[in-house]
Amino acid sequence: MSRAAIRYAKAILDIAQTSGNADAVNNDMTSIVNAITSSPELKDFLTSPVIRIDVKKSALSEVFSNVQKETNSLFHLLFENKRFEILESIAIQYNRLFDESNGIEVAKVTTAFPITPELETKVLAKIAEFSNKKITIENIVDPSIIGGFILRVGDKQYNASVASKLSELKREFSN
Repeated sequence: MSRAAIRYAKAILDIAQTSGNADAVNNDMTSIVNAITSSPELKDFLTSPVIRIDVKKSALSEVFSNVQKETNSLFHLLFENKRFEILESIAIQYNRLFDESNGIEVAKVTTAFPITPELETKVLAKIAEFSNKKITIENIVDPSIIGGFILRVGDKQYNASVASKLSELKREFSN
């Protein structure tokens, strides 16, 4: 994450909070992150040194035509400073800063399969043991953990995966 991305994100958040539009801009930033991560072509387009900066700006204005005025201001600023390659980082930072300012913490839950409502309930109960903040769950699917889940909230991690239990058993048998 570049320091520039953090500075842009803080500035946009300040402007959005002042205008009472931080929620809507947060939705814009989430859309931007989703669009860039789901489209390698868009990411390549934004980071390409060959594509002219004005072409990038008009394409973004086309793709994200219904964004808030603060998000459009960000596009204009990135155009002026020739920094479209950090747009995704700015959007990620904005989401993080927005959550922090609203007392929301993101819990990353790694599971072998997409999370079920029952497992989500168990995970939320586990989180309640060590965090009193509002929690948003982000599910990461990783078949290599075999089963169970790995929970990461901030700098704390709770590993209840089958893979970790198997490696524990393996260590016990090898001693």
